[in-house]
Formats: sequence, structure tokens, C-alpha cells
Amino acid sequence: MNEKDVDKQWEGLLDQLQQLVGKRPADLNAVLFLIGVQELGKGPIRFSKEAKQDLMHIAVCKVLSQSGYYTFDGLDKDGWPQWILAKPVPPGDLLTQETFLKEHVIEYFQSALV
Repeated sequence: MNEKDVDKQWEGLLDQLQQLVGKRPADLNAVLFLIGVQELGKGPIRFSKEAKQDLMHIAVCKVLSQSGYYTFDGLDKDGWPQWILAKPVPPGDLLTQETFLKEHVIEYFQSALV
């Protein structure tokens, strides 16, 4: 998928999320946070700054697991998902990495809606 296609699909996804949650996510980090909360499965509770970072990490692992970059390793003692890096994530500049993540986030939501 080229960058222009990703941007178009990304905007459509943000529109869908706005209808779903009542507020348009500001950026990729906000969408990753939503995915992390969903994957944690504990509902809408207050999270510390550190926990929010952990939620975004969970989201990155989850969306990249679709392409085999991470493997689910179970839950820790507090019920948080744990992931193992299965293969190196391709290197790239910031824009390339953001586009790469957006593609995977779009795929995540497409598979969730099927």
C-alpha cells in the first residue's frame, strides 16, 4: 500500500472511530492507546502515564503480531498481555515507521470488523 492510500484509509478509520467513541482520535498514539485498552480488556479506567505507555506498547505488539513480528506470550500476574519479538521490525525513518504502523492499525480494525 502506498503512503497516499494509507493516508486515505487512515482518515476513514479516524472518522469511524469518532462515530464509535464520540471523539476523533488526535493521532496515531491516541489510536494505539484505544487498541491497548481494548486488548487489556479491563474497561475504561484511569491509567498512570507509565500504564498509558505500556498500553501503547501492547497495541504495537498486537498490530504487528498480524505480520509475525511479535508473538503473544501470555498474561503477567496482573493480567497484562506479554509479547515476544519474533522477527526484527524493518528499520526506517520516522515517517516510514509511522506509515508502517498505520497500515497495521488499519488491518487490525479491518479484521476486527469482519
